[in-house]
Amino acid sequence: MACATRQPSSAPAPTPTPSVAQADTGTKAPPAPAALSLPNADPFPSTYRPFPSRATVIRNATIMTAAGPTIRGASILLQGGKIAAVGANIAVPSDAVVIDGSGKYVTPGIIDTHTHLGVYPAPGVDALSDGNEATNPSTPYVWAEHSVYAQDPQFPRALAAGVTTIQVLPGSANLIGGRSVVLKVVPSRTVRGMKFPGAKYGLKQACGENPKRVYANRGPSTRMGNVAGWRAQYIQAEQYRRRWDRWLADRKGEPPARDLGLETLAEVLRGNILVQWHCYTANDMEGAMEVADEFGFQIRSFHHGVEAYKLADILAQKGIAASLWSDWGGFKIEAMDGVRANLALVHAAGARAIVHSDDASGMQRLNQDAAKSIAEARTLGIDITEDEAIRWLTINPAWALGLDDRIGTLEPGKNADVVLWSGNPFSIYSKAEKVWTDGALLFDMLDPSKRWRTDFELGFVPPAEGGR
Repeated sequence: MACATRQPSSAPAPTPTPSVAQADTGTKAPPAPAALSLPNADPFPSTYRPFPSRATVIRNATIMTAAGPTIRGASILLQGGKIAAVGANIAVPSDAVVIDGSGKYVTPGIIDTHTHLGVYPAPGVDALSDGNEATNPSTPYVWAEHSVYAQDPQFPRALAAGVTTIQVLPGSANLIGGRSVVLKVVPSRTVRGMKFPGAKYGLKQACGENPKRVYANRGPSTRMGNVAGWRAQYIQAEQYRRRWDRWLADRKGEPPARDLGLETLAEVLRGNILVQWHCYTANDMEGAMEVADEFGFQIRSFHHGVEAYKLADILAQKGIAASLWSDWGGFKIEAMDGVRANLALVHAAGARAIVHSDDASGMQRLNQDAAKSIAEARTLGIDITEDEAIRWLTINPAWALGLDDRIGTLEPGKNADVVLWSGNPFSIYSKAEKVWTDGALLFDMLDPSKRWRTDFELGFVPPAEGGR
């Protein structure tokens, strides 16, 4: 209706006379930043800032560092957002909060490499289903962070389970599903306030039944069609990368046209984006590795990998991690050949085994998932120590996200992402009692004021005291 109210002018508008500032000087303006396809570009940088913290010492605890053997009757100092000291005898600052850890365990914060929190928030209704852009089999141009609902009530439940860092991925409908985002599990009004500063992006790719089913009537609808689809995309991406690398070398002439999808794939080829590949079967993983070898990029981790045990030695040789469940299997054809010792067999072959969730409820029990795999390994005569298993939850996933230099172990200089457990974390009876992120106490099971409630829950969920 707004257009219908416009009145025609009675005479043509005069042609404006250029001012001196508007005159053509013969010099072309440089291209705007948004016109450029730059390596390691970060158009949506993190706005996260650490929460206020106090120097804190946990003493007389059993400390599982994930960097070496467990230290019993030891202390850990969190100071300035970092781990300052770990050991049997450490100096205690005069202003430090001192917590008695007798009978309790301390671990690094748990890291989950495969979640859909925020892109499939609770409640699970169609209006909030934003994880799969199932309009094309290849959508490298979409970014998961643009679907994340920061008020998803599943976030505080993950934190209460000791999870401090997560990778949020697009779903698995597409051969190439889009960019993932690494988040700190912290209260924030916006997703950018949760983004892990400086974390690399991941790229979600998917094999097998899911893309076959979604595109059965549109194609590609077979496994050979899937492989052809990846190859076709990376052929275009290699050409795109070369064009841009040539232009960026001297920045002469007009820059090439920018393409958001090929830009993401070019960053994979440069090694700046980490490939996270959803694959269940050994033959699908083999096909994925062949494509990666053909185009010269590295797969960082296979996800789900129900048959990873069949290729465990190859994964170790190629340096590919495996993000796995302890015992999921049998729920579709490509999951039929699962074994409960999958994690242990991958670990025993020398590959990086990782416990992941792909499930908001399962994320709250990742420590129990690891414990089930320890028990299953023993039935096969494989002795997985707790010091080895804690790495499945901490430093191994940190490596898969390219963050092993900052999180994943309790070592001086690392970020103070720390969990105090009521008992052995591999016991079903133990709970995360306190959780620190960058040295700030963000969850305390014993203190209702230290329990995060999202805006979504206000007015609906009774406070911890039981009132309204």
